[in-house]
Amino acid sequence: MPSQKSSAVEPRAPQRERGRARVAALLAAATAVFAEKGYDAATMTEIAARAGASIGSLYQFFSTKELLAEALHAANADALTALLEALAPRLAGKPPEALAEVLFGEFSGFLAEHPAFVALADRRSIDPKRKKATRQKLRGEIVKLLTATKPPVARPQAQALAIVILHLLRVAVAIEGEADLEGRGAVLDEIRLMLKHHLAGR
Repeated sequence: MPSQKSSAVEPRAPQRERGRARVAALLAAATAVFAEKGYDAATMTEIAARAGASIGSLYQFFSTKELLAEALHAANADALTALLEALAPRLAGKPPEALAEVLFGEFSGFLAEHPAFVALADRRSIDPKRKKATRQKLRGEIVKLLTATKPPVARPQAQALAIVILHLLRVAVAIEGEADLEGRGAVLDEIRLMLKHHLAGR
């Protein structure tokens, strides 16, 4: 069985429509298994079985579990970036505190649509350079949202707030990851209200 060390070659890109459909099925299966089992407990064998594919087919496109997780997490990060970009028209000209309501509402929906995001977000094996690039991109989108409000948040403050807001979203991810946590919704509401009141007081 191929090694699952992160030093393996990059995942093979599918060249035909059938191959792309197969990769989509494998990623969907990986999403389900990672969400249910977590990254460490998930196995390539189980992911292949969930997709109705052979283990050889899975290794054809993703030679290690880490590469599979990286591909899925990258797709999730792109989806989150797209979500932030899509919020711009809704928040343009609105008061800064509106961002808290809209952002946390949409982020809750994002986590529901991308259930493996929680399991994969804090893997210690994530490439630091890729992690930094993703973080900077997301912060940049949040800065755009803050500077487009009315009144606009000054760019230096918006840059500082973007760091805080992204960390608050990470806290929300951690809370979602606590399967046995009671009152999860109330805790997330407190985070949203804390940010809303802070932005309203600027």
